[in-house]
Amino acid sequence: MGEHQGSVVVVTGGAGHIGRAICGAFLREGAQVVACGRTTPSEPIASEGREAVFYACDLRDPEQSQGLVDFVIDQYGTLDVLINNAGGSPPVDAATASPRLTEKIIALNLTAPLVLAQQAYAALAKGDVPGSIVNIASVSGARPSPGTAAYGAAKAGLLSSTKSLAMEWGPEIRVNAIIVGLVHNDAGVEHYGGAEGFQRVAEMLPLQRMADPEDIANAVLLLNSQYASYISGATLEVDGGGEVPVFLHLAKAAAEAK
Repeated sequence: MGEHQGSVVVVTGGAGHIGRAICGAFLREGAQVVACGRTTPSEPIASEGREAVFYACDLRDPEQSQGLVDFVIDQYGTLDVLINNAGGSPPVDAATASPRLTEKIIALNLTAPLVLAQQAYAALAKGDVPGSIVNIASVSGARPSPGTAAYGAAKAGLLSSTKSLAMEWGPEIRVNAIIVGLVHNDAGVEHYGGAEGFQRVAEMLPLQRMADPEDIANAVLLLNSQYASYISGATLEVDGGGEVPVFLHLAKAAAEAK
């Protein structure tokens, strides 16, 4: 058990690979964790004998997200931490993407976390210590995002709103964001051309590996710890040092081939 003993934490997208790691980190710290997502997972979200409560809802529907907040307050009487982790996008060509798909992507990755934060404001602001919101953003919101333009735009908006809400809602609530880089996910290995392609991409990063979901969870814990009590409006890059420009690798490969 740690400093979050007895805290009430909501993790959206809690059944995903990053979401499960975040839930597990808070469970090990002693928190009461409520995870949410559209579909109840077949496997419980648990760690070291403690289990998160799962609340099924579609956060793109404001009535359902309000239901989540109401459920948490009814069950626990308070809310201390909100982790806006739910998000994602399929690859889509910007020239042919339907307006409906674009709306759905922006709704999930930008509108939903903004509305949920607004709905949770009163509960987060009434504690003896400042409440905390951490928005899980992406490198796609901080650099070009070809193939996922709407997703990148939404994450850029989430980063901007993080700073705005931190300024507007302080001192009652601290609001921060994590810019997540490439994360290891067994289900996504084929996206990189199989194991060999996956390894080549990983070796192009300064730390020469993709992040584990636990790396993101640890960063979330840091931003919710006593060591971050004066950190608000910050964007913490958890990307292994950043993506090295590909032209440097091409130049190196060309030089080695001579």
